Amino acid sequence: MLSAKVNTLCIIHKFLTMFLFICYILFNFAITMTKPLAERMRPVSLDDYIGQKHLVGKGAVLRNMIEAGRISSFILWGPPGVGKTTLAHIIANVMNTPFYTLSAVTSGVKDVRDVIDKAAKSRFFDSPSPILFIDEIHRFSKSQQDSLLGAVEKGIVTLIGATTENPSFEVIRPLLSRCQLYTLKPLTKDDLLTLANRAITEDVELKNKNIHLEETDALLRYSGGDARKLLSILEIIIESDKSEEIIINDKIVKERLQQNPAAYDKDGDMHYDIVSAFIKSIRGSDPDAAIYWLARMIEGGEKPEFIARRIVISAAEDVGLANPNALLLANAAFDAVSKVGWPEARIPLAEAVVYLAASPKSNSAYMAINDALELVRKTGNLPVPLHLRNAPTELMAELGYADGYKYSHNYPGHFVVQQYLPDDIKAYRIWHPQRSASEDKLYQWMVKCWGERYEIK
Repeated sequence: MLSAKVNTLCIIHKFLTMFLFICYILFNFAITMTKPLAERMRPVSLDDYIGQKHLVGKGAVLRNMIEAGRISSFILWGPPGVGKTTLAHIIANVMNTPFYTLSAVTSGVKDVRDVIDKAAKSRFFDSPSPILFIDEIHRFSKSQQDSLLGAVEKGIVTLIGATTENPSFEVIRPLLSRCQLYTLKPLTKDDLLTLANRAITEDVELKNKNIHLEETDALLRYSGGDARKLLSILEIIIESDKSEEIIINDKIVKERLQQNPAAYDKDGDMHYDIVSAFIKSIRGSDPDAAIYWLARMIEGGEKPEFIARRIVISAAEDVGLANPNALLLANAAFDAVSKVGWPEARIPLAEAVVYLAASPKSNSAYMAINDALELVRKTGNLPVPLHLRNAPTELMAELGYADGYKYSHNYPGHFVVQQYLPDDIKAYRIWHPQRSASEDKLYQWMVKCWGERYEIK
């Protein structure tokens, strides 16, 4: 009788164990299925990692360090969706060492110190230092970054930072000097195609669907070198299609997305890179390129007032005296933009951009004010010549203020030779005219007025 009860209990125990195991499998499967495609496709080894061959390809610096089991502190800099966080997770999987992660968005100095204390207690003898991964490290304040210095320098932790911003601007110099900097590049079209095909054929959910990639131009263009964005677009298109055979082509991508999700972070490096290309295209007299970069800013959601300000600055700095009308047109465009707003503002902006880019160029006024400021800093507060000073009181007149001043309009041509600079720099030349049709007229008038002072030697 007792033996029968024991056998029954064993059977029940085995049944419950099997039941719990099946529940565990189903639970984990359900969790996996609810994860976004980008998370499900996150690689766990360097062999599955796509792109960045200059860093993790065979014989590359990061691969060598990871395979050797010892890495030094470094910062990964690159645009979103190119594998910075993924690379950190791969290191966590490969390295046999404690791995701590913090987000600069939610962590403070106390969190950093707590992790450093844990890391110091978890290290034994000559074992590799625990790794501290900080995502978006550019968001850390100076005090937060300062709290890392001692631990990094003493080897208490090996720091891996990830940032989309230029570290030379956002990371304090002492911390930057203690870390190697590795730049990650946007994924190529081949990289993105490899990822898309891998997702369709290997993902636990997508591989069971009948998916055909007929065309990929729109998919790749809208992704902008961002793996996460590519997989998100792919997921949106597939989830919105309930047919047995899912066809993906350029037309379907455009219809499902409705608009181009342009890669343009108004607070990030992409923003400053595009603005830089825009200004340099105007300066380089290339209207086609200037209009293209203008369109990139418009599509990216840039404020029209910001673009208009840059145009006004370019008109004064780069076109300058070679075509003084450029500044007038730029100001008129700025005024029009403030009145009409988007989308009509694109028209006066485009008119001003083409005009500036097609205009002759001179930066003589820009150079002159820079040189003058430098001269002022070097020479200090030089006294104003007495004859140029105002004499509103009798005492000032008795002291020689305004004595000998020549009123230009009383002389032929409204000009008379006279000293206007302080005595110590009275012969100094600051404005150096450049050769263009408009500016040459000004130059010839200066030669007529001042003679040898303005003659080109």
